[in-house]
Order: sequence, then structure tokens, then C-alpha cells
Amino acid sequence: MCGIVGYVGAQSALDVVIAGLKRLEYRGYDSAGVAVLADGGLAAAKKAGKLVNLEKALVDRPLPSGSTGIGHTRWATHGGPTDANAHPHLDNAGRVAVVHNGIIENFAALRAELAERGHALASETDTEVVAHLLAEAYSSTEDLAEAMRQVCRRLEGAFTLVAVHADEPDVVVGARRNSPLVVGVGEGESFLASDVAAFIAHTRSAIELGQDQVVELRRDGVSVTDFDGAPAQVRSYHVDWDASAAEKGGYDYFMLKEIAEQPKAVADTLLGRIDNAGSLTLDEVRIPASVLREVDKVVIVACGTAYHAGMIAKLAIEHWTRIPCETELASEFRYRDPILDRRTLVIAISQSGETMDTLMALRHAREQGAKVLAICNTNGSTIPRESDAVLYTHAGPEVAVASTKAFLTQLVACYLVALYLGQVRGTKWGDEIRAVIRELASIAQDVDQVLETMEPVRELARSLADKDTVLFLGRHVGYPVALEGALKLKELAYMHAEGFAAGELKHGPIALIEQDLPVVVVVPSPRGRSVLHDKIVSNIQEIRARGARTIVIAEVGDETVVPYADHLIRIPATPTLLQPLVATVPLQVFACELATARGNEVDQPRNLAKSVTVE
Repeated sequence: MCGIVGYVGAQSALDVVIAGLKRLEYRGYDSAGVAVLADGGLAAAKKAGKLVNLEKALVDRPLPSGSTGIGHTRWATHGGPTDANAHPHLDNAGRVAVVHNGIIENFAALRAELAERGHALASETDTEVVAHLLAEAYSSTEDLAEAMRQVCRRLEGAFTLVAVHADEPDVVVGARRNSPLVVGVGEGESFLASDVAAFIAHTRSAIELGQDQVVELRRDGVSVTDFDGAPAQVRSYHVDWDASAAEKGGYDYFMLKEIAEQPKAVADTLLGRIDNAGSLTLDEVRIPASVLREVDKVVIVACGTAYHAGMIAKLAIEHWTRIPCETELASEFRYRDPILDRRTLVIAISQSGETMDTLMALRHAREQGAKVLAICNTNGSTIPRESDAVLYTHAGPEVAVASTKAFLTQLVACYLVALYLGQVRGTKWGDEIRAVIRELASIAQDVDQVLETMEPVRELARSLADKDTVLFLGRHVGYPVALEGALKLKELAYMHAEGFAAGELKHGPIALIEQDLPVVVVVPSPRGRSVLHDKIVSNIQEIRARGARTIVIAEVGDETVVPYADHLIRIPATPTLLQPLVATVPLQVFACELATARGNEVDQPRNLAKSVTVE
């Protein structure tokens, strides 16, 4: 949700923090701020709007030079995007500065207590409460880490907190509960951030913080405790991508770069999945095969784009394993009293591993005795740590808010999980599994081939820039693809876009069809689902007869659709279940180009953030 950076070392803290915030601006961009410890005091600056506004303000009114500092880019939860609501927040004496990611649910009661004790709060945020509480705690402890522990024990909700105090000029303290925070360990310097991208230019040595932990950073190292002060066990790891991976690489937008990276991301996610014995392996499976063989229901929980991946996973799991499978919106899951027990396997899909709705669904599932398998792109994040098994996608950092390569790698991971369940339960032979893996491996080249033929799609998108509505139709695996195409257009072009199951067209949506309305139709392979193929061709005829402008995505060699397509987008022929890996790509390009033609910010669409760490 928000981007956080903390630094203590020998470098200019302001330079390190601002550079880190630039890499994290995708996490929040309605305001930004920094605080630096220098000359026995604390200096802060913050501005509403994007980070560039803060940088301009710092040119006009520079902060003193110091080697300890913190910074923040915000995605608003409490209070509008104003200078006063921007982080960092200070206590009344200006000795404590705090930045925060998440929501403190009991802040109103705490704020009332502080007001009774004479504290004057200047913002509408929940975060400012913490600065005042830390100041009070510090007055008795004179130890910022201990003050943080005391304050955290009073807080309810999801939060990452990072703070500095003018009386401890070489210390940065952080705390986390249900929200991401990672430590970077360098030579004579230490870093804190909500994402390793913030410090990857300085060090690849990282430490993942666990739930309810407080970390104290000094130049010569870090110490970690739980909220009660007991020493905590942590895991160090090496970040296997470098700073250049977070740069645009010559593309106008990160999203364009990430679309182009999809062939490699798909291939990387498949690496090392077959062991020396020829069996399929996942990353971390702490669920015995005997337990998986007893599973009688699979439930997939996810949000947004990941939910669409889950819809496709349902089809693959049921087809390859014959286990009943449900796909649920994580935000609705625990509120409908789902039926779960120890024979239920829950699959949680999240790019960031911090999606709060999905995390809370996961926790509810485990409380009911279900086993949880996570599909995630972020090593060391909360959802994988709290799951019984993990399959990491290897998409690398995805900076653009609208997910592209993360979606394709989630699809690959979903197929792998389905095949793994088939392997464990004996519903798929080893040679059958290896054959599908080979087909998946060849998809990387197919995606590359699609990307090389996208100029007509871009041209089409530009021609539709003045349209108000685009509809998307699909059947079987094409239905989730249609939903994903519509979501991308909503996110990026700010257009009314809807995805429908094509068979439902006659049950209401056909009333929307009017002259020259663009309708994108994802056509299934005539080889794999011939009945559905014929039916969707009939759908195309129905909407074209009513004046729709038909944009048809069909595999190479499918000539049946040609007479009914105003615009024909060809994709390589693939096995039916795997078609979304190639059919989705033109829709990503289409949405990106249409958003650009409308003058929208592609990487940072309005009102959205990359990692949604609140419910």
C-alpha cells in the first residue's frame, strides 16, 4: 500500500531514502515525505502529490545533512492527500518521526486519550497517534526500541511502523504486524523498506521480519525481538535480482517492459520443476502426500487479477485431478461461513504475498483446520510464511500497478499445482505430467511470437480512444480471460468495460449491444472444445447482426471466424487449458495502448496501489 524506507550508515540518508522512494512510488503516490536526524535534532519535509513535488520542495528548502533518516510514499487510508496528512508524522516536541503502512483500527480511542492528556494532533491520520505514543513511552524508557514495543502492544490492526528519535541519532526502529517490512544489511550500513527494491542498489543481503516483531537498526548490525522484548529468530536470504531489474530498460512504461518480460518469466517459473526421478516438485511443501491424497475439496482464494488466475486453476484442477474445486473472492470468503475442514485444501494466490483480504481468508481457513498452499511472487512475504506449502512464481519485480507478468506466472503456477495434485493422487501418469510441462515450456516461445505481432492491436486501440464502453466475451477458459481483459481496461483506460460468459449473452447482456460497440471475443480452439467453438461463433454472429464491432481473438488456422470478425487477432494454437497464457497477452497490450492514447498514467493508474495491505 505505502512505500517505506529507513537508513542508517555513512552515506547521505536523504539521498539513499529519496532513491529508495523512487523505486517504491508504485506502492503509493498521493504524498511523500522524509525525516533526517542531524545536528542533534530532527528535520522533516513532506508534500502532497507525487514524489517529484517533495523533491522540488527540498531544492527550495534543503534539509540538513545527516546519515540517519526515514521516508514514505503514501496511498491514503485516513485523511485526504494533503501536506498535513503526509508522512512522516511528528510528536508535539518534534523529536520523534514515524512513517506507517496499514491501518490502526483503534486509533480513534487512542487519539481521544492523547487529547485528554493535552496532545495536539495536526492531521486526520491514524499514524500521528503513534508518534505521540512513542514520545510518551520514550520519556520513561529512553530507548526507542523498547518504546516501540510498548506502543505496538497497544495497537490493533495491520501496520508497519518505522521511527527515529532525535536523542538516538544512529538508530532506526521498525515494527510489523500483517504488513510488509524487510531489512537490508550492508557494510557499515543498514536499511529498512517495504520492498527490497528500495535498497537493492546497495545490498542484496536481506532479512525477513516475522509477525509481531520489532527491529533496531544500527550501522554495525540489527537486532530483532518480539513485541514483548524476547529475542526473535529471523531468516536471512539473498536477493537474486539486481537494481537494473527495477528500471524501465528503455521502455516508456514499466508495464510495457513487464509485458515484454513475460516469455522469460513463464520460462523461469518452470525451471527446476522436474527432479532427477522425473517427478514434479514445488518449492516448499510441508503437507504430507498422505494428507493431499485425503483432500476432498479445493478452494482457491484470491483478489482481482489473481482471482481470474484462480478461475482458470479451477478448470485445470477439476480436469486433471477430478477433485471438486471452488474459486472464491478472498474479500467475501470468511464472511459467508464457508464449509472447511481438515480434508480441504485452500490455495491462496497473491503477487505480493501481503494482500490483506487473501491473508485473512488464509487465516480463517487454517482456523477451520484446512491446509493452505500459497502461490506468490515475493519471497519472505506473509502469505507464504503462514501457509503449509508454497509455490513461488519467478516473475521478478513487477512495478506497474496493473499486473501482467505476475498473472501469466500465476497461471503457470496454477497448472503446476494441478499437475502436482494429479501426481500425488495418481490421476495423472508421470509421462502425462512431463508432456504438459513440455507444452508449458513451449508457451514461452508462443508468447514471444504474440508480442511480435502486436502492432495492429496497438493501432486498433488507438482508434478506440474516444469510445466509452468495450465488452468482452469468452467461454470455458476464455471467460476468465474476458474478465481479465475488462479489468485491465478499467484499471488503465478508466473505461466502462465488462466481461461476460458468452453463453449468458442472451440472458441479458445482449441488450447492451448497439451500433459500433466494440466487443472483444475470445474464441476457444475448434480442436479442443469444438462444441463451445461453434456456439461462440454463433454469439459473434448475433452481436454483429446488431451492429457490434467485433474484435475476435482466435488461434492460427481457425478460418470459421473470419467472415464475422471486423478485427481478427491471431494467437498460436495451444492445448485448450493453456490458451489463456497466449490469449491474455493481446488484451494487456490493447489496454496499455488505449490508456496511453487517452493520456492516462499507465504505471500508476488513479486510486490504485500495487500491494493492497488493508481490507
